[in-house]
Amino acid sequence: MKTSGQRKREILDLVRKYHAAGHARQPFVPGSSRVPYAGRVFDSREMVNLVDSALEFWLTAGRYAKRFEEELASTLGVRHCILTNSGSSANLLAVSALTSPQLGASRLKRGDEVVTVAAGFPTTVSPLLQNGLVPVFVDVTLPTYNVDVGMLEEARSKKTRAVMLAHTMGNPFDLDRVKRFCDRHDLWLIEDNCDALGSQYKGRWTGTFGHIATQSFYPPHHITMGEGGALFTNDDTLKRLIESFRDWGRDCWCPPGRDNTCGKRHRQQFGELPYGYDHKYVFSHFGFNLKVTDMQAAVGCAQLRKLPAFTKARQRNFKAMYDALKARGGVFLLPEATKGSEPSWFGFLLTVREDAGFTRDEIVAHLEKNMIQTRMLFAGNLLRHPCFDGMRHRRSGYRVVGDLRNTDAIMNRTFWVGVYPGMTDAMLDFTIERFRAFIAVRRTSPR
Repeated sequence: MKTSGQRKREILDLVRKYHAAGHARQPFVPGSSRVPYAGRVFDSREMVNLVDSALEFWLTAGRYAKRFEEELASTLGVRHCILTNSGSSANLLAVSALTSPQLGASRLKRGDEVVTVAAGFPTTVSPLLQNGLVPVFVDVTLPTYNVDVGMLEEARSKKTRAVMLAHTMGNPFDLDRVKRFCDRHDLWLIEDNCDALGSQYKGRWTGTFGHIATQSFYPPHHITMGEGGALFTNDDTLKRLIESFRDWGRDCWCPPGRDNTCGKRHRQQFGELPYGYDHKYVFSHFGFNLKVTDMQAAVGCAQLRKLPAFTKARQRNFKAMYDALKARGGVFLLPEATKGSEPSWFGFLLTVREDAGFTRDEIVAHLEKNMIQTRMLFAGNLLRHPCFDGMRHRRSGYRVVGDLRNTDAIMNRTFWVGVYPGMTDAMLDFTIERFRAFIAVRRTSPR
């Protein structure tokens, strides 16, 4: 009779063979094959880890989750990495943790203001509103697509308590000036790193500058678990608060399947509960259940080993697009890295100039017709979306500083195409050729 270990080795060997047969890359056919804006890039190692975890059948966070948290924290050089089920949940946990009464006078309270931008993904802003905070929107600069740091002082009021910003499309915002602003006024900094894993600012990884930083592992992102997210912090107290809000709001910090980590599970007094009430069922916050599964973390462990190669591929693909289109600067405003940064680009952003002779909708339609996927810069201007209709009518719940002119320009004239690691030379060449062909025709055709 074969042992369970032998059976497992047989199964995992079959998984490797299945991957080779079932996930072989198909040849690219220009004009017929899709050029994705992003997607999963994986090999048999992710599938082997996933099946290994499934066979173990722990299901909730276990050894793979612990390993991933430790390895990612080590990679970035931070004390703590806390896994959660999505980047959006990571943002919610980051904001919620800062509302904890355990932070005393420094906690965020309802009505406090948080400086942010409207040109981005909505779940950078949603947690502020969900926690009763007031987002204060400032404009971004072009062509970095990041916060206009010159507006920070103007945006500040006596109620300002925090700044929450994303590194747009992997391009770091001006961390020196944002950090100085936060330090000068004793403000919390939440660094949304969801689109920027592998980016650096002055030789240091993004995601390591804020009091809390967040990460996403959705399939288009720099590495993936399918669904999944993480938070980073160097603060032991914030780590505990994040875990509490993630894990139902409980006071206990025992990992799944463990009891009495504190050594006094039944020997403590909490509030008006009976003395010795089970610490595993003491709740210090109104929390959530936003944990990750060990199967997701198993995939993440394999993906993390590929991060350096993924980052180089994104940078190489970005450079190829930039070099090919820089001569077309008369029609496109091309993306520009923040001074002192080395982005791991999430995509290649283009803003159609007002005098280009064509519109964004026209170039996007041309690319999509040729099977080249495009995307907008997420919400464009979040304030123009239906979710803000009621708040606009009441003129309450948020503030706007300035006219958000560049944010509206992004909404009307900006789009992006892929530079993800799955892009082959053939895909890049075809994408570039289709750009050139469209521009050549439009320059010779009367409108």
